[in-house]
Amino acid sequence: MEELPCLRGSRLALLTVSLSLGIFMNVLDVSIANVAIPTIAGDLAVSPDNGTWVITSFAVSQAIMLPLTGWLAKQFGEVRLYLASTLLFTVTSVLCGLSLNLPMLIFFRVLQGAVSGPMIPLSQSILLANYPEEKKGFATGIWAMTAVVGPIFGPIMGGWITDNYTWPWIFYINVPVGIFSVVFTWITLTGRETKIQKTPIDVIGLILLIIGIGCLQILLDKGNDLDWFNSNVILTLGIVSFVSLCFLIVWEITDRAPIIDLTLFLGRNFCIGTIALTLGFLVYFSNVVIFPLWLQTQMGYTPTWAGLAAAPVGVLPFFLTPFVGYYMGKLDLRIIISAGFIVFALTSFWQSHFYTQVGFRQLIEPRFVQGLGITFFFTPLISIVISGLPAHRMASALGLANFCRILGGSFGTSLSVTTWDRRESFHHSRLVEYINAYNPTSTAAIQHAQSFGLNHKQSAGLLDQIITNQAFMLSTNDIFWLSGWVFIFLLVIIWFTKPPFLTKAIAGE
Repeated sequence: MEELPCLRGSRLALLTVSLSLGIFMNVLDVSIANVAIPTIAGDLAVSPDNGTWVITSFAVSQAIMLPLTGWLAKQFGEVRLYLASTLLFTVTSVLCGLSLNLPMLIFFRVLQGAVSGPMIPLSQSILLANYPEEKKGFATGIWAMTAVVGPIFGPIMGGWITDNYTWPWIFYINVPVGIFSVVFTWITLTGRETKIQKTPIDVIGLILLIIGIGCLQILLDKGNDLDWFNSNVILTLGIVSFVSLCFLIVWEITDRAPIIDLTLFLGRNFCIGTIALTLGFLVYFSNVVIFPLWLQTQMGYTPTWAGLAAAPVGVLPFFLTPFVGYYMGKLDLRIIISAGFIVFALTSFWQSHFYTQVGFRQLIEPRFVQGLGITFFFTPLISIVISGLPAHRMASALGLANFCRILGGSFGTSLSVTTWDRRESFHHSRLVEYINAYNPTSTAAIQHAQSFGLNHKQSAGLLDQIITNQAFMLSTNDIFWLSGWVFIFLLVIIWFTKPPFLTKAIAGE
């Protein structure tokens, strides 16, 4: 594809829109089903815990397929693989909506997650390959805007659709978007297929990947519910995953035709950039999970209002990310990314001072400002990750980097929920130490509650509820405070990358 002239004008604009809609549909589907799980579980006559397999099954299969993107692209061609993945994603979305029971829904979600994996890195690779040299940063910005904003609007749309229609429509809405993306991507990229290179399949590497990543993803999704390594199930998953991944690394390094190109990590910019991308997304997704969870469970917010409180973080990236991508070639990318990490750190520390009576405006102000951090973080970091790489390694690099990014999000979800629960227990135990007959404040609170007609036991229960609410508030602040320090750490390591931050294809090498 790199030997053909770049697209321009309306054809390039149409390609950009079709690929953006495809990737938006993909990332939206990761989060849109979350708020519908209780409704889905009720309609299919299963418990909410079993219903969460709708999310887990998708995440496991997508995580397995992401690092395989480079190998698959060589076998079938990037354009053909993207079109097939998007078409199959659309078809499996319909099948998910038509499911009559939970096993059927989980099966189709596994298929949907598997075909969705190549869509993410290939959309980036195809955009970069077809954009003119001077606009490649803008192309990265467009992609980042859709990839980052999608998970924010997913819960809002999922809640609205579930409340006003039926849950299958969270899958059916993919149909017109998927058809548009397939048709117009095919029209704009006719005759622009990448070179096909048939290589033998690395069967052992594939088996180790499926076992290792599958067990790891299930461990992360179910760990908190099963009390982590106190559960024999989680312990077994952990051992199997660790052993499989260790063997996978050794096998892929020594195999002549590896299914995953781990030599990419020998490049300084790819290695450091991917570490920063993974940790940054880990912390970012931790906040995406904990913030609405705290609002709904402790602050009395409905899912819709919790989503609206979280949504302002996507406003500035939606408008500014493409422009940052367009102009970032004029500055050292490390400066732009550092500005993003500083904004993330400051807004994290800002949110660590929330309190139980915080108002809606006070909630959304730091979220809005945090959008600047996303704008300056994601797009330039992707450019650093792929810097110095030739075009034929682009799909492999983007697939592996996005795999690490999404795996970081899985770690972030599990670690944040576990930390949130355990810090609540810590703060609760500390706060109840002050509730005794010798503390005039606690006795006054109980007497005040009794003045409304409550007996002593009811008054004590009300006081315990207030303490629990405060403990979760302090635990939430701990998450934000820790997030700020992680971004300060990332601010340091990003300066170990080395310019120039150009791909070899861009530089004409």
